[in-house]
Amino acid sequence: MLDVAKLRLLRAVIATGSVRATATSLGYTPSAVSQQLTALQRETGLRLFDRVGRGIEPTSAGRTLAAEAEHVFTALASLDGVVDDLRAGRVGSLSIGYFASAGATWLPLVVAALQHEFPELRLDLRMTEFRDGIELPDIDLFVDAPGIEHAAQADIHPLVDDPFVAVVRDDDPLADRSEVPLAELADRRWVDNDLQRGACRQVMLDTCAEAGFSPQFAVETHDYRTAFPFVATGIGITVVPCLGVVDLPAGLTTVRLVSPEPVRHIAVSVKKAVADHPAAIRALDVLRSLVRA
Repeated sequence: MLDVAKLRLLRAVIATGSVRATATSLGYTPSAVSQQLTALQRETGLRLFDRVGRGIEPTSAGRTLAAEAEHVFTALASLDGVVDDLRAGRVGSLSIGYFASAGATWLPLVVAALQHEFPELRLDLRMTEFRDGIELPDIDLFVDAPGIEHAAQADIHPLVDDPFVAVVRDDDPLADRSEVPLAELADRRWVDNDLQRGACRQVMLDTCAEAGFSPQFAVETHDYRTAFPFVATGIGITVVPCLGVVDLPAGLTTVRLVSPEPVRHIAVSVKKAVADHPAAIRALDVLRSLVRA
């Protein structure tokens, strides 16, 4: 392994263009600097300098090694920042993943609590609804379903079962009913609200299949809130999880679905590496209190 101190001297000599100038600026003798450079050449098996008159000139290998060593010193500077954080009592960083409706409903309250109680905490918030090819975060809110990937060495905590409801106009024949068998929606036109074919949409489609039909989608939208205005026009109904019913426009209402009831199972994973982190513990506590509320 190359000696970092020797690499630092190499960079300094190339930057100043002089062994003597480097020795003066760093508090060494010229002889000590020359000895360190000679030792570095021996360790690498490379000719890093050529003698030119009474001075030296870096070779192409010397310049390349010095340039590549910049990555090492950048990493060391970052490590110094971590040490400074620890010395100052900072609690480090925490990454949290979420899906859209949980992000809109729960995550702002979790973030507010963490920023108040851990003001030096560096939060990294990521949308993890579509998980293919991404590095999963320390804490991850997700809809549990067969085939869902979890971070290695993580604890899974079930949070809540979130039933789906039909969103209809106030003047719809279904609006005055307390519950509706899902099969009664078979002949209705639907407003799709998840073109990405995520886990939530699959839960709903699987439950419809259990009831013996496939929804007739009349409108394609990308999210719940975009679907609501289309329902208000009367073109169709939409079906969303209860957690997604936020800021429902005037003139719309929800109806419970039964026989069978579509339900998505919401959970949170916590990497074992951060399970004892006070901020991670607090985040889990806030999520559980929000679910209870």
